[in-house]
Amino acid sequence: MVKEQETILLKGNEAIAHAAIRCGCDGFFGYPITPQSEILETLALEKPWETTGMVVVQAESELASINMVYGGGAVGKRVMTSSSSPGVALMQEGITYMAGAEIPGVIVNVQRGGPGLGTIQPSQSDYYQSTRGGGNGDYNVIVLAPASVQEMADFMDLAFTLAFRYRMPAIILSDGVIGQMMEKVVLPPYKPRRTEEEIRRECPWAANGRKGRPMNYLTSLSLDPAWMENHNKHLQAKYEKIRQCEVRYETQDIDDAEYLIIAFGSAARIAQKSIELCRAEGIRIGMLRPITLWPFPTQAIQQISERVKGIMCVEINAGQMVDDVRLSVMGRCPVCHYGRMGGMVPTPEEIVQEIKTQLIE
Repeated sequence: MVKEQETILLKGNEAIAHAAIRCGCDGFFGYPITPQSEILETLALEKPWETTGMVVVQAESELASINMVYGGGAVGKRVMTSSSSPGVALMQEGITYMAGAEIPGVIVNVQRGGPGLGTIQPSQSDYYQSTRGGGNGDYNVIVLAPASVQEMADFMDLAFTLAFRYRMPAIILSDGVIGQMMEKVVLPPYKPRRTEEEIRRECPWAANGRKGRPMNYLTSLSLDPAWMENHNKHLQAKYEKIRQCEVRYETQDIDDAEYLIIAFGSAARIAQKSIELCRAEGIRIGMLRPITLWPFPTQAIQQISERVKGIMCVEINAGQMVDDVRLSVMGRCPVCHYGRMGGMVPTPEEIVQEIKTQLIE
């Protein structure tokens, strides 16, 4: 087995699969759905159970796969699933159970257009679902939004690291554009899977055999309202720590910017060309790209909003992240939105025209 890093041309979905094998993932449990089926297919072709020992299972449904992730994470294993929008909707019960029981795991969502079964074309309309906690109760999950095939690979290990650091689910929120596009990717070196002794040492909370320690009890259920309130307070304190420590974002051309685009994922890739076109016409515009959609880069947006004339949110949806931007800006400058829906993707020229119409004219 090759141990070194490797540079290769891959689809975004394929990069997820290769990176999962290399970052020491113990198990994948998933179900095929367009446009993310290549993740499961690539893992089946690579046969990591013969090399790293990684388990790969096509579950009978999305409900089964998320509950397998629940079980694997409960014993301290690095386990994951992947799906697209309708499938992730089915997983919400399991995700909220994991959040309540503080069980780590990674969910990859390669978004497609909705509502309902919708279309197999790309979308970013699962923003609310991911950043608000799509299941019941007061909870959050960490949400990473890759904008390139390279980041699809890079975020696998990061998602596992954050999920275990804070004992909670982490979502890689991609979309059909990033999942299906091909780019050169530098894959990381292989990370050895942890031994059982290492897992017991790193995850003293796990339900992986008592062996002389007190019983670990992992559940999201309690009939004692006082205990449940205290548990919720504990979760909220953890989420506040994450807001303080784990915000990630990227900026482009903001030093002299009079206007700002805020976009994530594939919309941010398209907006890069829009910035080039605007600046060729003398419109000084920059971009802030949230990498963590939760926790959201509220403070960074607040600071930039104090010195720009207006902000355009570009999303492939009807307007979802724009709500968080408006909450961040709090009226300091105008905030508008441009998006396409139903699997349609905006062009750079369309974005430029909307900037002129909504922000400048």
